[in-house]
Amino acid sequence: MKQPFLWVSLAALVALSACTSGPRPADWQLDAKSAMERSVSAYLQGNSGLEALEFARTRTAIASTGRLDLLAKVELLHCASHVASLVLTPCDGFEKIRLDAQPEDRAYADYLAGRLNPQDASLLPPEQRAVATSLIGSNDVEIAAIKDPLSQLVAVAVVFQAGRASPAHISLAVNAASSQGWRRPLLAWLGVELALAQKGGDSVKATSLERRIALVQADASK
Repeated sequence: MKQPFLWVSLAALVALSACTSGPRPADWQLDAKSAMERSVSAYLQGNSGLEALEFARTRTAIASTGRLDLLAKVELLHCASHVASLVLTPCDGFEKIRLDAQPEDRAYADYLAGRLNPQDASLLPPEQRAVATSLIGSNDVEIAAIKDPLSQLVAVAVVFQAGRASPAHISLAVNAASSQGWRRPLLAWLGVELALAQKGGDSVKATSLERRIALVQADASK
């Protein structure tokens, strides 16, 4: 039987989702789902103030249940959106309750931080597991097959942390962010692409990228 409310696997970055069938989800579930979606969207669009407000609402909804394992999941999603934007800082909110998290969530946190133990790769969702396995085995990393844009960005960021990101990977991240209108990760990955063009002496591409960056920055400031 389908549950009325599912905490989707990390293949979808622990996004909260309510099923269309079955009993009506509890109010806290609906509140947490909508607030977390707004928080992640606001962050990716570059609105830090709204992100913080909606994330606080998410935490409040989860706190009403006393479920630290669920709080760990939303802390992880919060951090994943930052990693996707190349903000590679410690996931302090998750680490404070790491011991209360599920094993698969602890593995994903380590994956985001670039310190996944090889024996924990099997705990990751399939698409990210394939990326982790490629990194562990020093094989070519295939990311284009990942369909979800945020999952793509996370995968490229992990590969980038490992020093294994190719120009094709960077281009994939730029396109994923651009297709969704996500200013924050778009600017981050355009900056990486610009640095590569400048390092390679491609002045034409560098100038084009500078124009793209200026467009995104100017639009965001309005």
